Amino acid sequence: MAMDLLDAAMKKCGADAFVHYATGEDADMRYLTRFVMHDSFVFFKRQKQPGTIIVPQMEAERASRESTTAVMTRTQAGLPDITKKEKNPWKAIAQMIGEQAGKTLLVSPAFPAILMRALEDHGRVIVDEGTVGNMRIKKTPDEIRLIKEVQKKTERAMDLGISLVRHATIKRGILYHNDAPLTSELMRNVIHKHIMDDGCRAVETIISCGEDTAFPHIIGSGPLKPHMPIVIDMFPRDELTGYFADMTRTISKGKPSQKIVEMFEAVREAQQIGILHIKSGVAGSEVHNAVVEHFKSRGYESDTRGFIHNLGHGVGLQVHELPTLGPSGAALEAGSVVTVEPGLYYPGVGGVRLEDIGVVRARNFANFTKFEETLIV
Repeated sequence: MAMDLLDAAMKKCGADAFVHYATGEDADMRYLTRFVMHDSFVFFKRQKQPGTIIVPQMEAERASRESTTAVMTRTQAGLPDITKKEKNPWKAIAQMIGEQAGKTLLVSPAFPAILMRALEDHGRVIVDEGTVGNMRIKKTPDEIRLIKEVQKKTERAMDLGISLVRHATIKRGILYHNDAPLTSELMRNVIHKHIMDDGCRAVETIISCGEDTAFPHIIGSGPLKPHMPIVIDMFPRDELTGYFADMTRTISKGKPSQKIVEMFEAVREAQQIGILHIKSGVAGSEVHNAVVEHFKSRGYESDTRGFIHNLGHGVGLQVHELPTLGPSGAALEAGSVVTVEPGLYYPGVGGVRLEDIGVVRARNFANFTKFEETLIV
């Protein structure tokens, strides 16, 4: 079980308990507790025991219904009595944690420094190296199902966005929709409203056009143009579960330059090479390097131009998490959900990126993404 990794980390360093302090928006906290609260709260877990959260009285009933942990109120944990003598709020919280969790504590790497300093007054504090992040690498069947559901919603939104381009008219060198310029902003708003209606939230969706596509994370602005690459990269998050999906397509209204056409074919081939290399036990670096070699054979660089980022990354409660499909990528585990997103980027020409998402299996990569890859629409 995943929690065994946390027990092993505590045992290795001789800790009485593992402690985290964050809001429920923090991916590790949400993973450990399945509870979302917008104010920071305490999670602690002793070896071989279930985890416990300490929350305000007003959140106790909701936490008891929604969290997968035991629930303790701040009053039950003694905080009101502590604050009668200790007026510094960080020192008061630290004393409460120390009294409940123990003298030697393993804390999250994202633990607030000011609270860690206060905890040191009560015992030994050891900073963990990312055990919970490693626990999140291998998804449960339920987690995989939730991510697949978000991906289906992402594909519906992508289809809507591409339809706007496909049905746009060309006037004075730009695309028009309903007698108004089809801009990145308009298209983004349409997509975001659709995603919201589908129970998800999207921010910073990339809709870049022309030379802007040569820079992977330029969000895009202004009118979209024909015969130029348009990169659409969206990564919605399910409002209820917190899980992400991630997907990119590159399209053009009318045929773009021959260089873009050739780049698109090279990227599509690279994606298939990456997909064919993925299976349990294969290093993420090996998959990435196979794509680098493919691009090299086609005459494309993998340095400051050309293929300039990792081939892929894990997806879950964060849109970018472990494992890594890049030069430092470790052996992949069955159950990991990863993207495969090769791209080529040339200032003055443009960029092309294609991104699918799926799960690593013992012998292959099970692709969740069913959406077509068509350049010219």
